[in-house]
Amino acid sequence: MSVEDGGLPGLGRPRQARWTLMLLLSTVMYGAHAPLLALCHVDGRVPFRPSSAVLLTEMTKLLLCAFSLLVGWQAWPQGAPPWRQAVPFALSALLYGANNNLVIYLQRYMDPSTYQVLSNLKIGSTALFYCFCLRHRLSARQGLALLLLMAAGACYAAGGLQDPRDILPGPPPAAAAGPMPLHITPLGLLLLVLYCLISGLASVYTEMLMKQQRLPLALQNLFLYTFGVLLNLVLHVGSGPGPGLLEGFSGWAALVVLSQALNGLLMSAVMKHGSSITRLFVVSCSLVVNAVLSAALLRLQLTAAFFLATLLIGLAVRLYYGTR
Repeated sequence: MSVEDGGLPGLGRPRQARWTLMLLLSTVMYGAHAPLLALCHVDGRVPFRPSSAVLLTEMTKLLLCAFSLLVGWQAWPQGAPPWRQAVPFALSALLYGANNNLVIYLQRYMDPSTYQVLSNLKIGSTALFYCFCLRHRLSARQGLALLLLMAAGACYAAGGLQDPRDILPGPPPAAAAGPMPLHITPLGLLLLVLYCLISGLASVYTEMLMKQQRLPLALQNLFLYTFGVLLNLVLHVGSGPGPGLLEGFSGWAALVVLSQALNGLLMSAVMKHGSSITRLFVVSCSLVVNAVLSAALLRLQLTAAFFLATLLIGLAVRLYYGTR
């Protein structure tokens, strides 16, 4: 398995085991995000500002990177601090910031189910930017694997989980008497395409930047998250009046922030030593973790669509990373 395919050739068993453990941890953290957010709900809604959670996550990443450099876990480069190399990370932070805000804005122009299904197009956009910007060619087998990955995401989003209350006999509750119909406006479709393009570009551009620079990963993350904190601080302040920065936070909310911060650092390691394609597989495999945790913690029921999606993900992994 090559670096471009997400592996690390020539590693001994201990380091290969650590790499595998890192990918598994990231998969679990991605999958746990939505169930943990659901556990934060009070009276059916999140009691804190979403911008607060994003800002605190970026601040936690920044502090962890600074701590890593201060205690010497990663050595500071020789000579003067290469601050000029920090400037390109501003574009990464801007792309990720635009992407995170588009996710919220898109909900105005389509229903959540349509968004979940169509957002899987970002797998295709990431693959296109990966081939174009990093000049890597995907084989027909790898291309088929990514198509299966897109199909798995769409299949899971279309009905991988079901609330048991939706299948109980008798009339539906009053609150559910008028469910939101499937819909998407022309503007929503245009914004969704923009979202998928930005998502793919942000991932591939950050990977390209991290691999081109011969700097410690912690220092590169320090650059990236400094810009991330500044950008999200501006967005938080500019979002208007609302709850305070820590208002409404609970132990579950703190766990959401910490897990997302750690996952962000793990994904940075994947980008530097693996590839954006590996990240796609991690995110897709996290659907299985998400479903299992939702069934265990939120008592949602797994449907046939979930098992079909799991099968497609397994086939995609086998096709892309299996022996050729």
